[in-house]
Amino acid sequence: MSASLEDRIGRLEDRAAIQELGVLYGFIMDERDEKGIREIFCEDATLRSEDGVFAANGLEEIVSTYLGRFAALGPTNHFSHGHVVRLDDADRNRATGLLASHAEVSRNGVAMQVALRYKDTYRKEDGRWKFADRLMGYMYYLPFSELPEGLGDRNSVRAYGDHRPSDWPEVLYSDSGNAFLEQYYR
Repeated sequence: MSASLEDRIGRLEDRAAIQELGVLYGFIMDERDEKGIREIFCEDATLRSEDGVFAANGLEEIVSTYLGRFAALGPTNHFSHGHVVRLDDADRNRATGLLASHAEVSRNGVAMQVALRYKDTYRKEDGRWKFADRLMGYMYYLPFSELPEGLGDRNSVRAYGDHRPSDWPEVLYSDSGNAFLEQYYR
């Protein structure tokens, strides 16, 4: 092994800190913690969604976006699943990640469940990992009552009062297949 024990431990600590960041995000969203949002995003971060609804540049726009989102939602419960993190070998203060997640939400008085994926870029600033870019995608965003039929429906995003297409699984809906996953195979 060419990497020193200190370097290897540092990489493990970085990976653990980034994975905690992904979990902490859910708690911050559920508690409507504006200060927390400011703590976990870089000043020049971007927040996007594959459907184009989220498109915030810079911390103040991100905070405003989330405050608006909070006003439209009742209680939420985010929970994280697997989180794949890849540290950048060329820049020790940069990493990327892919996080699987679900959320239970109350939107306009309707209980809904959401299947989410986050494609992230992280940056270490002043010794702390933060989100530099967060891209959200939905497999479904459905009222609980529509889950049995809606799960297999291409238009399984019902968050906005209409039927919109899901963002994934990409292999079912595009010619690009799973090319974006290749960076995570190592």
